[in-house]
Amino acid sequence: MTGLMVCIAVLVAASAFGVWHQRRNGRLTVQKRKNLDDQDDGDGLPRLGAAEIGAELGERATLLQFSSAFCQPCRATRRTLAEVAGMVEGVAHVEIDAEDHLDLVRELNVLRTPTVLVLDAAGRIVRRASGQPRKADVIAALGAAVRD
Repeated sequence: MTGLMVCIAVLVAASAFGVWHQRRNGRLTVQKRKNLDDQDDGDGLPRLGAAEIGAELGERATLLQFSSAFCQPCRATRRTLAEVAGMVEGVAHVEIDAEDHLDLVRELNVLRTPTVLVLDAAGRIVRRASGQPRKADVIAALGAAVRD
């Protein structure tokens, strides 16, 4: 009987973790932590420039994607972000290979791929998603980045 109770407890815990992980995966959240103190302009949001990401920022916003070579969700995320960047004037999509930029990955606390950062025109990180974001969520995050 004790073994059955342990089995049920493990199944409940695993199910709860699965539900939590699925709800959190790909969700764009507001970025509030200071990660790049030397690049901070006083508003508490970390900033990235062309030197850090290796490409020019978009005029209105930038979709920055951290990927890895064998990441299947990274391919789908690349298509989604490229499509959104093509739809919205002044938005750039920049993809960074996480393995080639380990210092930036550590500095920004990127724990998995794909990780998407939404940067405003000044390079401030205003939204962040770990996992594959939905197209509607990316468009909404861009609206917040352009508005802010």
